[in-house]
Amino acid sequence: MKYLGDSRGSCVYERGSDVAQVLVIGGGIAGAGAALALDKAGFDVVVYEAHPDSAEDIGAFLTLASNGMRALAQVDASAAVTEIGFPLTSMRVLDDTGAELAQVPLGEAGTPHLQYRCLRRGDLNAALQAEVTRRGIEIRHGARLMSVVEGPDGVTAHFADGTTGAGDLLIGADGLSSTVRRLISPDARPAYAGQYVFYGYTGTAHGPARPETITMVRGSSVAFGYAVSPDGETYWFARVTDEPLAADTLAQGTPDQWRDLLLPLLRKDSTPAADLVAATPDDLMVTNATELPTGTPWRSGRTLIIGDAAHAASPATGQGASMALEDAVVLAKSLRDAPTTDDALSLYETLRRPRVEHNITVSGNISRGARTPSGPGPRGASADRPGDDELIRHLEWGSDLSQLAP
Repeated sequence: MKYLGDSRGSCVYERGSDVAQVLVIGGGIAGAGAALALDKAGFDVVVYEAHPDSAEDIGAFLTLASNGMRALAQVDASAAVTEIGFPLTSMRVLDDTGAELAQVPLGEAGTPHLQYRCLRRGDLNAALQAEVTRRGIEIRHGARLMSVVEGPDGVTAHFADGTTGAGDLLIGADGLSSTVRRLISPDARPAYAGQYVFYGYTGTAHGPARPETITMVRGSSVAFGYAVSPDGETYWFARVTDEPLAADTLAQGTPDQWRDLLLPLLRKDSTPAADLVAATPDDLMVTNATELPTGTPWRSGRTLIIGDAAHAASPATGQGASMALEDAVVLAKSLRDAPTTDDALSLYETLRRPRVEHNITVSGNISRGARTPSGPGPRGASADRPGDDELIRHLEWGSDLSQLAP
């Protein structure tokens, strides 16, 4: 499908590849983003989501970086996301004594729709799914994928409730525990990335709250970060480099136990971190950070995985959601611009793999203590940097990716 430009506000295409109907497995950030991008590129899309509603992973929060916000802008979804959460326009860094080492602008702080945004993952999922529905794209909730059957001209998905879905291409956007990845590459499994991570919320913010600022604390044994929302709620995270927590510990642990585990580590330092955690009631969770090995296969015939299903990284760089949204835009444009489906998927992988696997490596190094983080994005990388002309060209809706391939 060749993009010819806009005519009176409507996109004009010349069909090239044999893709018309796309099945998207997973309605989270990657899946909803892909649905919006594919729909804008002129494809028919149906989203299949295993959860009965949009409230997946509702406890954790995340930051959408400027590159993720840029991807949303390309599919006309900025407004849907800026209605939730709050902007982050600067970052300050404290040492383990609480002394301020630096305060700098964050991302593309001067452009409102490209500013970093702090928000709960479940709220972002719900907002993106609502935008998908508003545009008339079908989402089938409660559809848990069981198997995929590929033919010479199409692909059929089989679900646990006995229903099926048929299309020209299947996109696995079903996250870290991806069923689609297991079908493509059963040996590719997430591995522990070297840290376990706490997330919490408290209505009591100690000390002066700096608006639109994320504070990163370089603790002696814990990497800590927090931001205060306009209504006075503090969102915080803590990353601890150690052996992974056992599965039964994660499943049976209570907020009191998590505080008892974390507070002794934080009280070694003279920073706001310990007081924020002590003031946190039950809005506290912990998870082991995981990552996928670089080189994980992404495709088989007419099936492709994107987002965390393909390139999950530890959360140390804060780029998971933003990378997934980039995937969505570049995939839709690759299918739009390349002459055949195989050419499109090859183009997509050529453009995306170096970037996302660099993020896996950088983030994993931070988690394992091989590198000191300076903020929520990977320092020295192209993952979130104003002036990254290559990324801007990849995302810019009017650019032809077939002309940009290496």
